[in-house]
Amino acid sequence: MTSPDVHEGVRGRPPVTERRLHPVTPLRRAWAPVAVLIGWALHDPDQAQRQLARLTTTTLLLALAVLIPAAALYGFLTWWYTHFAVTESELRIRTGLLFRRTAHIRLERIQAIDVTQPLLARVAGVAKLRLDVIGTDKKDELAFLGADEARALRAELLARAAGFAPETAHEVGEAPSREMLRVPPGVLAVSLVLTGATWGWLLVAAVVVPLLWMATHSLWTVLAAAVPLLGAAGASSVGRFVAEYDWTLGESPDGLRIDHGLLDRAHETVPPGRVQTVRLVEPLLWRRRGWVRVELDVAGSSNSLLLPVAPREIAESVVARVLPGVSVPPREAIGRPPRRARWCVPVWWRGYGLAVTDAVFAARHGLLRRSLSLVPHAKVQSVRLVQGPWQRARGVADVHVDTGANKSVTARLRDADEAADLLRAQAERSRTGRGDARPDRWMA
Repeated sequence: MTSPDVHEGVRGRPPVTERRLHPVTPLRRAWAPVAVLIGWALHDPDQAQRQLARLTTTTLLLALAVLIPAAALYGFLTWWYTHFAVTESELRIRTGLLFRRTAHIRLERIQAIDVTQPLLARVAGVAKLRLDVIGTDKKDELAFLGADEARALRAELLARAAGFAPETAHEVGEAPSREMLRVPPGVLAVSLVLTGATWGWLLVAAVVVPLLWMATHSLWTVLAAAVPLLGAAGASSVGRFVAEYDWTLGESPDGLRIDHGLLDRAHETVPPGRVQTVRLVEPLLWRRRGWVRVELDVAGSSNSLLLPVAPREIAESVVARVLPGVSVPPREAIGRPPRRARWCVPVWWRGYGLAVTDAVFAARHGLLRRSLSLVPHAKVQSVRLVQGPWQRARGVADVHVDTGANKSVTARLRDADEAADLLRAQAERSRTGRGDARPDRWMA
């Protein structure tokens, strides 16, 4: 449990109760000095090997006798000097042993709070709280809290962000959730086997490794090339399976909730109103099964995956939940570029397409790995027309729409006159769309 420290209130305000993290936290932070030594050894392995060779058994034992208590003391002190408190308007986090840092996180700026439990944290019964805050690229976090305390604090912060009074926010509890979809492990495994990235890395390894052996006859050279290639193949298959295992999507008043992970469990929330772009991705080998992957661009958040694999009809129904009033344009409604565009991008020009409805700007690209990006008109921040000299000669142009997630979606190789009309019309759609948009608030 965390230990509270009560500080005087200001001008009649209630006192602020500061709390510490879970007592297991020093064990996690004690690794920092050890990690510095390991980093130095990896940076200059020859020097590290020479230094180790000079050490006698007595010297090594003395070094360990100093290092282990020093690491433990560092972990304890960093934990002791870390406090957090929830006030009427902000979450305050004070950290720092030598150099003090105080983060003041305005509650109305919080847009997502994720609860994650790495494997060892699950064994210890603790969890990490990660906060997505509007206007910041790096997530603030509280690591670690008791698992129950982390969920209670998350519920209290979301309740306050939604406008509940401070004296009642801690009683509101976590909003109820209704399960929408659970991805079966078998379906996830088959989808990863049918993903081209895994086979691509294995094919590269099958070609590169024999060539290196014939050229060098050096086992170390072969291993230096083979290990990263096999690691990339494993990360794109086994690693993704472990991370996306038991993927569960639920719906609640504070957004769509995502739970996943075989070893490390994560509890994430897709904040309402902050989704800028939704992508439906169809790898080539998935199409006969009618499967798609749904990815996201969320303003100020690193959450980028909504569904690892799902039938297209179910994915489209989920998209309608994420983007109210938006429906995925049918394939026949997506227009290809004019045939003269083939002189700009041979063969691959057939993978580009565009559809504009009353609610969304939809651009498609890709032949083998087809991707359809959907941008609601209200989320478009700016529109640009780009036309290079070769495109100008062929009478085509690209139209870019920029979103609040610092990303762009591009309609490639459109007819030049169509692109000019689209530029003017999209600016008007975006202006009227923002006027009709729902507020970007929790439980709004």
